[in-house]
Amino acid sequence: MTSWDMLALAAILLLGVPHGGLDGAIARRVGWPSGLMSWLSFHLAYIALAVLVTALWWLFPLISLGVFLLISALHFGASDIANTGTDWLPWIAHGGLVCIAIPNLQPGLVEPIFTVLVNADNARLLMEAITSLFYLWVATVTLYCGYAYFQPQYRKPLLGLLLLIALVYLLPPLISFAIYFCLWHSPGHMLRLWRSLEQTERKRSLGEAGFYTGAAWIAMGLAFYYLQGPAPSSLLQLTFIGLAALTLPHMLLVDFADRNNNREELP
Repeated sequence: MTSWDMLALAAILLLGVPHGGLDGAIARRVGWPSGLMSWLSFHLAYIALAVLVTALWWLFPLISLGVFLLISALHFGASDIANTGTDWLPWIAHGGLVCIAIPNLQPGLVEPIFTVLVNADNARLLMEAITSLFYLWVATVTLYCGYAYFQPQYRKPLLGLLLLIALVYLLPPLISFAIYFCLWHSPGHMLRLWRSLEQTERKRSLGEAGFYTGAAWIAMGLAFYYLQGPAPSSLLQLTFIGLAALTLPHMLLVDFADRNNNREELP
């Protein structure tokens, strides 16, 4: 890995991971009760899910990485159009950026990354599966361009997606993913959630976010210290296994519990 790749991984850990720091506020909004025991049970459940994902990754790396890419696609796609709608065509188009476009537009650089994460044979199988989806995704993006012509609210998200695709084509995969995750997905999610919080909730949520971010950084620092192998490989494993561990509870809150709660509140 180049020094730019290492910088990209550091940015993902330091700037991207904290965007889940407002998950406590989401839990309260969807009805998680107050009180010390409820606060402890929420955090224990969150940590238990993260630990479970980590354990499953070490036991079943290929399945775990495949599932992580799938749920990431669902989460990223939903987030990218959250201010616009929930139509399936834009959702699929946006969701395929990270899990389909990056591996297919930069295959020679992505397969070695997958090799570090799941070994060479599994990496080859995963790349073959993702390659088989590429032309279907291209067709989806093409249809999305026509769809946005008739649905003008999607023109801005579409323009953003096309810009990101160009960056994916031009830049190494870790750098393009870091740009997307740190400068596009994370700020959009945090700003959208912050605006939705009541004033009385914001101060508490800000303190929680700082605490969660510090705890995540410490945990990842300890994990990096104890990981075996060269530093670049350890940092790569830490980044993506850590993201997988945190994505599952984060997604359950954001894309299921909170989304369903918002639907129920609609007249």
